[in-house]
Amino acid sequence: MRDVPPTTDSEQPYECFQCGTIIVADANPGTCPDCSGRLRNRGTPLE
Repeated sequence: MRDVPPTTDSEQPYECFQCGTIIVADANPGTCPDCSGRLRNRGTPLE
């Protein structure tokens, strides 16, 4: 099997670690618009 880089062609959900706000975007928006907390891609496991 080969490693395949993740595609960024489609929108993905991002969740704020602090307040739980979910944002759907093409790329990581950086910080939460509600609380300025850090966002994570919900499609990527936390492990």
